[in-house]
Amino acid sequence: MRHVLAIDQGTTGTTCLVVAADGRVAGRAYRELPQHFPKPGWVEHDAMDILTGVLDAGREAIAQSGVVPDAIGITNQRETTVVWERATGRPVARAIVWQDRRTAPQCAELAPHAADITARTGLVVDAYFSGTKVEWLLREHHLADRAANGELAFGTVDSWLVWKLTGGQVHATDPTNASRTLLYDIGAHAWSPDLCALLGVPAAMLPEVRPSSGDFGVTTAFGPAIPIRGVAGDQQAALFGQGCWRPGEGKNTYGTGAFLLLNTGGTRPATGDGLLVTLACDAEGRAAYAYEAAIFIAGAAVQWLRDGLGILSKAGETEAMAAGLASNDGVYFIPALVGLGAPHWEPDARGTIVGLTRGTTRAHLARAALEAMAFGTADVLGVMRERSGTPFERLRVDGGATNNGWLMQFQADVLGVPVERPDMVETTALGAAGLAGLAAGVWKDGADFQASRHFTRFAPGAGQASAQAARGGWARAVRATLAHARDRD
Repeated sequence: MRHVLAIDQGTTGTTCLVVAADGRVAGRAYRELPQHFPKPGWVEHDAMDILTGVLDAGREAIAQSGVVPDAIGITNQRETTVVWERATGRPVARAIVWQDRRTAPQCAELAPHAADITARTGLVVDAYFSGTKVEWLLREHHLADRAANGELAFGTVDSWLVWKLTGGQVHATDPTNASRTLLYDIGAHAWSPDLCALLGVPAAMLPEVRPSSGDFGVTTAFGPAIPIRGVAGDQQAALFGQGCWRPGEGKNTYGTGAFLLLNTGGTRPATGDGLLVTLACDAEGRAAYAYEAAIFIAGAAVQWLRDGLGILSKAGETEAMAAGLASNDGVYFIPALVGLGAPHWEPDARGTIVGLTRGTTRAHLARAALEAMAFGTADVLGVMRERSGTPFERLRVDGGATNNGWLMQFQADVLGVPVERPDMVETTALGAAGLAGLAAGVWKDGADFQASRHFTRFAPGAGQASAQAARGGWARAVRATLAHARDRD
């Protein structure tokens, strides 16, 4: 039996899984990652802490499995930015995390170039992405000349790990991570000299872009020599792990927020309506295009009901509470607690509850929070489907909220297509394993990789008509929320 070590390096910690060719998890380990908040709006990681966590978790998972993996796959928190010295391998400063907002002023200065940047990258100009973080590090630490001379290397977390694991032999990334930097032309599939010049990032410090399923060198960091054969950013890895390789196949991760990706194939779709265009993977791990959108608040709405209002003792109560009502009785919750994301993009929007009466109970609020996840997902997917022109036949899902059977059934009823929940919820790590395993011959093709997967299927049922009719009330509530945010008189 052949095996793959999947390294899932996330924002709060690192999970390592040893995945067998038959889909079993033979070893598992986790290490928490310390967080640093030096100023309001600033979020940093120590890149050496990231490396230590990966090494410790990887070694524990391998020891637990009792096997030597045939390959390693890496998936990572995207956009987090590391700059290090090529000669010593030491970071020049702490990594700037994707959540960090310190470069918002630089992004505002780029407003005149926003249309061109979006045309080349598929992204919006925002501090979320890596490009302005690199420029900030070089400027703040007076490193521009050293970077231009080739003394420094830049990478997202995947590149940093590949460099360190291969002893500095490989400085590389993959298209999914490169496409999140504001420096990569997703039409030309190459770093853009114009964008590098605009953002003040010397091309000499950029990693080579290699296929997501391919050769990223060999490491002896876990004992015997093991080839690194797969790399992808976390959301694209989850898309691959869910088997969404063809145009029109999509996944939604229901976490604190919700991340939706829809594979659009080999043809780049048009930007607009608050959607990002990013690079993902096809069945062979080659670059494909995808729409991506973020719903800022999903499971966090239920957390707020529990922790902020105290009307729940645990999130799991919401399933029975929602099921105990025949309908929402006209109560809608727009969870714009940090503004509205796609497809509306109104940062000044705030949470709104409409339809309250003397008969409203805490069960109505719980149901409204669950319905908001489903309605918000339907809004975004509707725009994605219309813009891409691709058929959409199912939605694959992961994340903590997918354990709520009522929500999954309601989501299927609202969308009018089946919702499929995998038996293995760690789809991000699984995607990294799949990309590496295909390149290493652990699985002969995508179908072989997915052969051991099992899904619970929620098909549209008797509640489909009422769920879709209720979208009218949701749309009305959204309009009220937007009107309130935009009425500044």
